Amino acid sequence: QVHLVESGGGLVQPGGSLRLSCAASGTIFRIYTMGWYRQAPGKQRELVAAITNGGSTNYADSVKGRFTISRDNGEKTVYLQMNSLKPEDTAVYYCNANWRPPVGAPYDYWGQGTQVTVSS
Repeated sequence: QVHLVESGGGLVQPGGSLRLSCAASGTIFRIYTMGWYRQAPGKQRELVAAITNGGSTNYADSVKGRFTISRDNGEKTVYLQMNSLKPEDTAVYYCNANWRPPVGAPYDYWGQGTQVTVSS
């Protein structure tokens, strides 16, 4: 069982920055692909950024150049640095841990979410 706890959300003005953190417990953190997703009211949950156990990253087109995902395997934490925030970035942000073993079903865990609101 994996337990994920997000923090760092809040209210920020357009153009501002926030740093989200997701702390994991109860797992071999380093083997998991970690991701940040977001869900705005009335919209589907979407991938924002992900980082593999090898450190490869990918980003949604809407956040490229503004957001940076990173991980600290020793601290079992993944981060999302968000710069140049826009009102359309407003959403609940969720942390995800995913691992596909060679055999059997994938392991997939979610945090409880943290609200990010970008507004003047």
